[in-house]
Amino acid sequence: MPANVRLTIDNVRQHIVGIDARVPLLDGTQQQYINFDNAASTPALRPVHDKVNDFMTWYSSVHRGAGFKSQIATMAYEVAHDLVGCFVGADLRTNTVIFGKNTTEAINKLARRFPLAPGDVVLCSLMEHHSNDLPWRRQARLHHIAIRPDGSLDEDDYDRLLRRHAGRVKLVAISGASNVTGYVNPIHRLAEKAHAAGAKILVDAAQLAPHRPIAMRADDDPGHIDFLALSAHKIYAPYGTGVLIGPAALFEQGDPDLVGGGTVDIVTEDDVRWAGPPDREEAGSPNVVGAVALAQAVLCLEEIGMAALAAHEADLTAHALRCLQAIDGVQLYGMTDPDRAAERLGVIPFTVRGEDHYKVAAVLSFEGGIGVRNGCFCAQPYIHRLLQVPDDTALRYQQEIIAGTRSNLPGLVRVSLGCYNTTDEIDHLADLLARLVAGDLLGEYDQDPHSGVYWPRDFQPD
Repeated sequence: MPANVRLTIDNVRQHIVGIDARVPLLDGTQQQYINFDNAASTPALRPVHDKVNDFMTWYSSVHRGAGFKSQIATMAYEVAHDLVGCFVGADLRTNTVIFGKNTTEAINKLARRFPLAPGDVVLCSLMEHHSNDLPWRRQARLHHIAIRPDGSLDEDDYDRLLRRHAGRVKLVAISGASNVTGYVNPIHRLAEKAHAAGAKILVDAAQLAPHRPIAMRADDDPGHIDFLALSAHKIYAPYGTGVLIGPAALFEQGDPDLVGGGTVDIVTEDDVRWAGPPDREEAGSPNVVGAVALAQAVLCLEEIGMAALAAHEADLTAHALRCLQAIDGVQLYGMTDPDRAAERLGVIPFTVRGEDHYKVAAVLSFEGGIGVRNGCFCAQPYIHRLLQVPDDTALRYQQEIIAGTRSNLPGLVRVSLGCYNTTDEIDHLADLLARLVAGDLLGEYDQDPHSGVYWPRDFQPD
């Protein structure tokens, strides 16, 4: 497609790198790959791919090079910070945009840099990705906000925890949207309550940013988001960049968590004066190419229009819910009402009656050319609650993992939609799941007990 054609929700599929890739199937044929694993990583947008290739002509060191290429690279890198900050509605007069590897690194950085004292409390929910749970366990007293039986946030419990730990809650760390069930949390209402209790709020926007418009809001707005983290590889720019946005004043305090080249203004034999943010928080040679890719990706999403993207994905989600609910033997988890698809993301977890989640994922791949994710999606406590796994059973599973076997582990199969997916792809998924439920499979599958993964017997694709 010509580069000057406007990117829209109707033509975005034509702008996906690798959309025509074909994969081998068990019956000896090949089929165009269907990617329903967008919650893990999205493919690259063609304009992002092209912009990276164009930029490589000018790639050079940033900030310290006197050459013309270095000046161009530095400008591109700094402009990328501003574009990303504007994309999520950050006030760049008082907030800084810090680039790193991914959301995980961004949250770990904040956990090391946020001023926490012994006895301070951090609240996070039971629906969190491990990356927004484990870092806080090292730094403070972590308390988990409960979830309801359907997997949604128990906001009443949130209110109780704020009251119970009044004066000691310093931070609320919450996902903007769940990577397991697609629930979208009321982040601005949660922020108002956190601020009223004297706490700050971090939103893990790794899942939210590719699918919904985000506005961090002005600093004096009661619903302001204090800190926000996201990843480029979930926003159609898989070139290794993550983002942490927060008050510049906080990152001007204390020492950076990583030190070295690029973090300083002055170094003597006995002293050091740190540079201002974001430089002091981006130690070493940065991923300039990844920053350029992310900047181009957010420009692409703005060109499509986040409202148009969200509406399209809501239609896809409603269609998927209807198709999957019509299959006897497929059980959905989370919000399952197709008429409420606009209230959630297109992340749909399910199980198939009598079938191991590892096997379901294998069948979809080898007999349908469909890529999904199965397991616990880096959110084991959440999965165990959704599946109602008793504590003693969870302990037995832990012991089995330690013993080197994963053949009995609980888990779900997850379909996660991107803006380029189609109803025809969803129909193909539903047809294959109906065949699976009916036992109409082309091959026999063997499980590797160490990994849990199933592989079709005697299948050796090139």
